Amino acid sequence: MSPRFPFTQRAYLTLLASSLLAGAAFADGLKGAPAPFDKGGVKVALVGYISGGDFFRAFNNGAQRQAQALNVDLRVFPGKEDAALQRDQIQQAINLGVKAIIIDHGQPESLKDVVQQALDAGIKVVAFDVNIDNPKVIQIEQSDKDLAESVLGQAIKDNGKTFKAGYVYVPGFAPLDRRDAVWSGVKKANPGIVEKARWGTVAAPVATSVAAQANAALRANPDITVVFAPWDEFARGTKLAATELGAGKKLKIYSADVSTADIAEIREANSPWVATAATNPSVVGATTVRAAALAVAGQTPAARIAIKPVLITREELNQYDIKTVEELAAKSPSFGRSDAALAAWIPLTR
Repeated sequence: MSPRFPFTQRAYLTLLASSLLAGAAFADGLKGAPAPFDKGGVKVALVGYISGGDFFRAFNNGAQRQAQALNVDLRVFPGKEDAALQRDQIQQAINLGVKAIIIDHGQPESLKDVVQQALDAGIKVVAFDVNIDNPKVIQIEQSDKDLAESVLGQAIKDNGKTFKAGYVYVPGFAPLDRRDAVWSGVKKANPGIVEKARWGTVAAPVATSVAAQANAALRANPDITVVFAPWDEFARGTKLAATELGAGKKLKIYSADVSTADIAEIREANSPWVATAATNPSVVGATTVRAAALAVAGQTPAARIAIKPVLITREELNQYDIKTVEELAAKSPSFGRSDAALAAWIPLTR
């Protein structure tokens, strides 16, 4: 799941106009591909919910690279954390006559009926990290269970089975809800882990908004020594608060997701952010486009695709002197690519 640089209306209109004019660049088909990719110019829409943050920029970049490799005309609709706007954008995509719609996050109850409209129009739908609860929708997700289990396992390894914890959570988002189920299970299995405070918001800018909440929670609960922040923007905000309070040396933050900016913050001297578990957002973005392409070509992939994460610790980042996500991908093959939603005719990108 990240907004620090929300799109302005002018930027959004510029991007949309550029996307609408892009079709002419895709006149050539893909050699050896099935219809309609043998002709080129297949229109696919990517409709987001959250408009900024490192994860979503990398996700979009990966999707765009894969689309370019497939000669797909990808129409990008950036979200603004606005459920009504996302609904309108899906309707716009339907009206544009796209062959597939990729939905990146969102609130399920506001999407189900408009997604059904798309399906009724013969449009393939791929959903990433939002549970549309429709058997005709291809669901792609990070393996959130593995993600949460691995980073919480590291927290227990570092701190034992008895500690006071803070928890950052907002219900209603599929990946956060799946990670929350793991957190609940860990607490039940380890009664010495006591959740002293809970906070969280997706109000933009998320990190700044979370920092204000974390500041209050940590002041009120100075015995908190571990924070589980299962989204990197949550971790970034909590780290900011801990630094402001001078609590960085006694606090350890465990998170989910990763970006180059996150790596820099984790590697800072005396940073309380010590570990995260993540998939490569660029790889995930590329996978959603491949899944959409297979569906459009009549080669429907698995109905549910889970991309496994890797555990990333400060110790390993320092040991291998990893400074960027690209370096992490190069030194960790399981992070650098996914074999999901592949076919012989699809060029593999990440």
